[in-house]
Amino acid sequence: MKFSVFQISRRGGREKNEDRMGYCYTREASLFVLADGMGGHPEGEVAAQIALQTISAQFQHQAKPTVPDAQAFLTSALLAAHHQILRYASDKAMLDSPRTTLVAAVLQNGSATWIHCGDSRLYVVRGRELLTRTRDHSFLELGRAPPSGSDRFNRNVLFTCLGSPTKPIYDMTGPVPLEQGDRILLCSDGLWSSVDDVEITRQLGSLAVSQAVPELVEAALRKAGASSDNVTVVALEWETPDTFESTQGISTDSIGDGIFASTIQAGPLDTLVDDLDEEAIERSIAEINEAIRRSAARKA
Repeated sequence: MKFSVFQISRRGGREKNEDRMGYCYTREASLFVLADGMGGHPEGEVAAQIALQTISAQFQHQAKPTVPDAQAFLTSALLAAHHQILRYASDKAMLDSPRTTLVAAVLQNGSATWIHCGDSRLYVVRGRELLTRTRDHSFLELGRAPPSGSDRFNRNVLFTCLGSPTKPIYDMTGPVPLEQGDRILLCSDGLWSSVDDVEITRQLGSLAVSQAVPELVEAALRKAGASSDNVTVVALEWETPDTFESTQGISTDSIGDGIFASTIQAGPLDTLVDDLDEEAIERSIAEINEAIRRSAARKA
């Protein structure tokens, strides 16, 4: 498995950066994750960090060296992250829970599978064309007005996220077979709210990710001005051996079966995510996997 990758996060005009992103990989599988902690609720950056650490921990646990079922893994990992955020809020007796969007992709066996909740997006560019992108879980994307009492001037009011009292709504795509040179970009709304899909596709399709990503981020900050949101992007180019040697990228060919690498930083939440609630995570995953198994049996 070979790919080039570039990631960047800028605070913009906000007091703090509530976005989190990163990636991790084994010899035969990789995981890319981005979360955007939601303003208007407390500790959005904590919700985003919990989401990344929970999903990364589950990937490390299950990718031996691939996950058995990418869709089942992403579903169970997203819901485990949601439950961990709620547990964090409960343990701190918070009146309102931290909340975050999430987009995550697993690449293995030459294909990509991704899941998203909220309005953090994933783009796939092939050649110079936009192959697909996620659709936001917002009232704007549905073509409906926000509910009464919400901010009617916010065109992107979300109807789901991780950490809310209700079960998150999410969409799954894949596995989508990858071709040499395919580019996959995960971003927070700080990028796409200022830079349209046409420009994202043009830059990503014509430049290496190490050039395209910084230029897109700078363009978003410049267009939004002093009121810019946090802008966070992680993007990769899927490569084959004949092109890889001429680029700066990651090759996992020499990694042993038991090796796991990650850019997702450890922090003070590790105890919460990895130790204190490990049994709850395992129970949640077991319940979800059993539901998936029963559903598949009924269809057979």
